[in-house]
Amino acid sequence: MESQKQFTPTFSFELFPPQTPEGVEKLRATRKQLAQFNPKFFSVTFGAGGSTRDRTLETVLEIQAEGHVAAPHLSCIGSTQQNIRAVLEKYRLSGIQHIVALRGDLPSGMAQAGEFRYASELVAFIRKEFGSTFHIDVAAYPEYHPQARSAQEDIKNFKRKIEAGADSVITQYFYNADAYFHFVKTCEAAGIKIPIVPGIMPINKFLQLVRFSDSCGAEIPRWIRKKLEGYGDDSASIHAFGLDVVTDLCERLLKAGAPGLHFYTLNSAKFVATIWQRLNIK
Repeated sequence: MESQKQFTPTFSFELFPPQTPEGVEKLRATRKQLAQFNPKFFSVTFGAGGSTRDRTLETVLEIQAEGHVAAPHLSCIGSTQQNIRAVLEKYRLSGIQHIVALRGDLPSGMAQAGEFRYASELVAFIRKEFGSTFHIDVAAYPEYHPQARSAQEDIKNFKRKIEAGADSVITQYFYNADAYFHFVKTCEAAGIKIPIVPGIMPINKFLQLVRFSDSCGAEIPRWIRKKLEGYGDDSASIHAFGLDVVTDLCERLLKAGAPGLHFYTLNSAKFVATIWQRLNIK
């Protein structure tokens, strides 16, 4: 982790576009709470095949109007070059300078991947069409991508994104710090020298966490799963235990030199704020 220590730690928060007027108001309140921590940026997710494109743009522009840096996600699978170019041009004209470039999931019912198959192709397209206009973040999986044929193949695919022009990396969430440390060392051995920021998922609802983790390939360590299962419907105990686990994880990551933390907020400030205060981040 020594080489990661050369990067100044950055902190950021992920949001998703609200679907209802009530959701819009709730997200505004959440952002106001989180803004007090002076994050480097707020990222905003982008639905499969661009299904939330307009709402993503609306949310990003509102964040920007509030004086914060907004980083829209851009998923390419199921899209055309023309569609992606149009979205990026809108962002450029709106003053957006930070993109989270992802492959994404194929929309339900769609059989063809479209003109992009991999995130590396999206990164290369952005650089070809827009040069250095955007800072580009890409995704990484410390426990390896669930569809990877092998760990070695996953690192090769990941390196293609970096070579295509990515500036920095946000990882999938995890609860095993050693998986992250091992991944970083493997990347460094492969010549990857950009910041790899850990993604952090606070623990709120056990069944929700299991569903998320099963779908994205993030492991819930057995000891954590067993403790959470044992609490049943006792949400207070789940929250207290989850806060301890995630705070300890963050402390260990930062102490070892991780170049920041990226929180998956699920549009709620409650748990992130408590973890932040416990970490005493200045």
